[in-house]
Amino acid sequence: MEKVQKANKESQSPLSFLKNLLIARWRSLLLLLIGVYLPLQVFEILTVKIWENKAGYPWDVPILLAVHSTANPQLDVFAVTLARIGEPWTAIPILGAIALILLLQKRWRSLAYLLTVSVGSVIINRTAKELMHRVRPQLWQSIAPESSFAFPSGHAMASITVVAILLFLTWDSSWRWLVLIFGS
Repeated sequence: MEKVQKANKESQSPLSFLKNLLIARWRSLLLLLIGVYLPLQVFEILTVKIWENKAGYPWDVPILLAVHSTANPQLDVFAVTLARIGEPWTAIPILGAIALILLLQKRWRSLAYLLTVSVGSVIINRTAKELMHRVRPQLWQSIAPESSFAFPSGHAMASITVVAILLFLTWDSSWRWLVLIFGS
């Protein structure tokens, strides 16, 4: 009887398979759509718009000037500190420590996830920077100069990579709420 059921499952058409998959896994697929596909689509649209407007947008300079008008020494220190925390070079030791812990605990799937997401994030960021060549605006002397291209932001990519990995690793525990709160 079990062999007959297995044979029926193997011989079902691709449409039947997809129908059964959608019925059985619709919540997971919806979450995948919302959490992965839609953000990638937004990123793609933004990338195309930036590619089309290499000179920048009309609102770039007014926004930068408005933010710069609030500058003061205390906020400068705070902004530089936040920028340093979000640097890719800060993420490397954090992710390295987590990878070492996962290695010692022999949590191979979690370690594979961490390595795949980390390396993938770096590859996507560096490739997009080289393709986009979005130059950083030079309206005043920067207190924290950067030498790479402006888009996509390495700080944003490193920060969201660390938060996504921590969220994945803490999802089954009460720590996820702390990660969600501080990660957002």
